[in-house]
Amino acid sequence: MSDARETDRAATGASGLAAGLTGAAHLAKPLLSFGFILAIWVGVTAAGLVPEQIFPSPLSVWQATMEMAANGTLATDLAVSLRRAATGFAIGTTLGIALGLLTGRVALIRTLLNPFLTLLRPIPAIALVPVAIVWFGIGEGSKYFVISYTVFLTVWFNTHHGMEYIPDIYLRASRSLGASRMREFVQVVIPAAAPHIFAGIRLGVALAFLSLVAAELSGASSGLGYRLQEARQYIRTDRMFALLIILGALGAVVDLVVHWLGKKLVHWQQG
Repeated sequence: MSDARETDRAATGASGLAAGLTGAAHLAKPLLSFGFILAIWVGVTAAGLVPEQIFPSPLSVWQATMEMAANGTLATDLAVSLRRAATGFAIGTTLGIALGLLTGRVALIRTLLNPFLTLLRPIPAIALVPVAIVWFGIGEGSKYFVISYTVFLTVWFNTHHGMEYIPDIYLRASRSLGASRMREFVQVVIPAAAPHIFAGIRLGVALAFLSLVAAELSGASSGLGYRLQEARQYIRTDRMFALLIILGALGAVVDLVVHWLGKKLVHWQQG
């Protein structure tokens, strides 16, 4: 009996060690990539190949970040931009999923709306900024509109695609077992389309930050996008680089969170 317990403990320890090594390997890859790029960056700036005013050194970028953090603008802009991105993302995701469910399963709605929505997809967010300002003014409404528009189209397309191309065998199996339409929709259709829906949500997160910058470039007095525009006017490339890195890191963290949630909630997709 004790031998069996010792064997179980050894197996558990081995699996834990293997999981730890796998996690360390996953972490080592991005660290190696960032280290490689940082080394090139340091080498180029140290050699003086490009003027500091055009291509700042990592030290200058770090000092600019600390400067913005010390005077309070970084925290304020970060909070404002996060609120705008989160609000626009929530509106766009909710509308995208709701309409995607309808266009994916209701033929009449699909016929009426799909061609129009497909026509809207190639229009970039920045092209809507002037229209948004005319419609909603220079307040928060125009920012929410631009962000939610971009997220909505992406989430709608992925949701629609997932709903429309559910394998027929799933539907035939549920009907042969006597499932009602509502039960089939909730227990078969939604789970089958969930991987596509989460893929759209994950892409929508990235697009929320992209459209955030476009929304804040005009008619804003705060936010990371506005601060980028201000840094451009004063030719503060150190601040520009700092803000771009912050935006990238912020988007990457949120993307990892959404990806983790997707793996937990849509666990049947893994494998």
